[in-house]
Amino acid sequence: MSIHRTLKTGSGIGGTRNVLTRYERILQMESQGRFNEEEDNPVGLPKTRVLKVKKRAKKKKEKEETDES
Repeated sequence: MSIHRTLKTGSGIGGTRNVLTRYERILQMESQGRFNEEEDNPVGLPKTRVLKVKKRAKKKKEKEETDES
């Protein structure tokens, strides 16, 4: 079966994933100092947050509005 056209996204790769693989979680925890390869078990890892980067609106529009007033 094929995917319905409303469920397809323009760029499926470009979106942010909210679930990390075990390897990615271990790398993230090692960089934070929360995982030690020799002591900790890689099974049953705690959840790790994935921060989404938001783009700010351009200030150019605000500046133009204040100049016109």
